[in-house]
Amino acid sequence: MDKLLFGDNQFFGINHMSEEKARAQAMRFQRTDAIMDVLDVAYDAGIRTFMCTTHDRIAEIAKRVKADPARYDGFQFYPCMPYAHKYANAVTEHGMVGALREFMPSEGLLATALTGTKALATKEVDGIARVLIDMEMKMFQGTKAPVVFIQNVFTDLLLGMGFTRAFKIFDDHIREKHGAEPAYITMNMPMLLDALEKEGIERPIICSNINKIGFRMSGGYDAYLDALQSGRVRAVAMSVYASGAIPADEAIHWISELPGVESIVFGASSAGNIRGTKALVDKYMGGGVQTGDPA
Repeated sequence: MDKLLFGDNQFFGINHMSEEKARAQAMRFQRTDAIMDVLDVAYDAGIRTFMCTTHDRIAEIAKRVKADPARYDGFQFYPCMPYAHKYANAVTEHGMVGALREFMPSEGLLATALTGTKALATKEVDGIARVLIDMEMKMFQGTKAPVVFIQNVFTDLLLGMGFTRAFKIFDDHIREKHGAEPAYITMNMPMLLDALEKEGIERPIICSNINKIGFRMSGGYDAYLDALQSGRVRAVAMSVYASGAIPADEAIHWISELPGVESIVFGASSAGNIRGTKALVDKYMGGGVQTGDPA
């Protein structure tokens, strides 16, 4: 993985410290052109990976990237699924079968539909899960998407329910059907790591809050450090600035000295913040674009 990944929270009105700023960002990024302007700044600064939800508007971003391969050479997506509101809206508008048709991959459409119908009829969880994954991945066909995450809301729901077999279903299907590396976002990395290992998933890619002051690090600061030092996890750190509580230079320097942290994901909407973060990652982590195995 690249050392620095660009996230999408700012494009969809998500800010953990300021509702007012979140609303302003949501208004600013109502147009796809406004999102592309920021992604272009990130790309031109040397950031090649966009870690994004499967929000409907990301499909338009993917189309634009595919339409101009020379401009976006080396650009890759790290999809994060599922985006729950999208399903709710599609079922309301099209019904269950219509929603399946709306999101299914184009290749093997009939076979996928039959699998989905059978799964829905028999409540066969594995089949449903695979169809839903394929539905989420449809918008990324024709793009580079070497790592695929489960969103933290869904990860932590499954973790809390004790339905950890779902992680193995996801892991196997992402590898076998989509040729990508499965990954997980969570608010409790130590607990998730234990659960994944019990399902036979070794050295998983896990994205979680990791920062110097323990901001939103559920499960305990020391437990995170123990997990990182153990070599059992390939960590992607988010909230490294603790929503502005830690100065940027201090935050990146601290992260750079942790074992087990392979990447940082951050969101920004200004050219200065994007370039500043890239410069700090280059300074402390050697943040150049990776050219070998994408995962």
